[in-house]
Amino acid sequence: MKKLGLIVNPVAGLGGRVGLKGSDGKKIQEKAIELGAVPLSPKRTIEALEAIESEVPFKIITYPGSMGENEAKAANYIPEVIGSIDPEATSASDTMKAATEMLSKNIDLLLFAGGDGTARDIYEAIDSKVPVIGIPAGVKIHSGVFSINPRSAGIIAGNFLSGQSNTREAEVMDIDEEAFRSNEVAARLYGYMITPNNFELIQGTKEAVGHQEDYVLEAIALDIIENMDESTTYILGPGTSTRPIATKLSIDKTLLGVDLIKDKKLLVKDANEKQILREIEGSPTKIIISVIGGQGFIFGRGNQQISPKVIRIVGKNNLIIVATPEKLASLKGRPMRVDTGEPELDKNLQGFYRIWTGYGKRTVYRVR
Repeated sequence: MKKLGLIVNPVAGLGGRVGLKGSDGKKIQEKAIELGAVPLSPKRTIEALEAIESEVPFKIITYPGSMGENEAKAANYIPEVIGSIDPEATSASDTMKAATEMLSKNIDLLLFAGGDGTARDIYEAIDSKVPVIGIPAGVKIHSGVFSINPRSAGIIAGNFLSGQSNTREAEVMDIDEEAFRSNEVAARLYGYMITPNNFELIQGTKEAVGHQEDYVLEAIALDIIENMDESTTYILGPGTSTRPIATKLSIDKTLLGVDLIKDKKLLVKDANEKQILREIEGSPTKIIISVIGGQGFIFGRGNQQISPKVIRIVGKNNLIIVATPEKLASLKGRPMRVDTGEPELDKNLQGFYRIWTGYGKRTVYRVR
């Protein structure tokens, strides 16, 4: 019988919608909860488990309570539970201990829910000794070991357990959260893990835009500003692709946060979900977002403050998507992606969109 290891980071993604740009560290987790944050990893794990269809029998080996046992049972599995945890305070050491113990159980595949920090912990514990697939549930998801959404993780796991896919090496990346919160991106390659090879269902590693594209982004920014309506609230997403818009408006943008602009002036800096919902109530609104190079995501990666509720209020017809030709080329023919955390909304957002690619230039690209 095949063995599927399951590890859930119960606090993964906790800081996303409340604008904390991460969930690492007890103080940040406590602050996120004070701001009304709700853990995302349990729901996303259950969604992945329910999507598994294997042609061979398998059993799930997992850790107690919120680190996998609860989610496995919620998805109607009877897991083998190993190890022990403090149910009130799980940590990175628990993740590493769980991965090590599951390796000793000779698991065939390790399915884990979290972000880059969780992937790094697992890599430090077991290196590339067993194939892994990540269920995207964190704020930072730059590594190449994650599926494009939870359901895809389940499909990949089922195919792999059935012997229907080979493997490849994928990068394990992480960034310094303290620097991240100070608008600095200090990314580091920690190593490589083995993951099932599925081009369509596994996200790529995030790729940066070259400096030669700066002038294109400035041209796009000028075009967007000239087309701004004074009565409309603009939700300006994070990243270097949207920053030139703020720069040309003489606004000090939070590089990795979400800012609100109205009448070409800063309305709210580094807004969280609640602040966004308050400011857009009764106001015509547009969302300005960029495409993550190499991955193609426009929602669900680093901009969780723009929540499903926000997106529904604004509407898919009020999206302004920014991407240089180079960034679109980095997708290598793959469609743009959304992973809002709500499958029905993701499905509704599918279709073709006009992408702002230069001054007065548009191209049509598909979201799937």
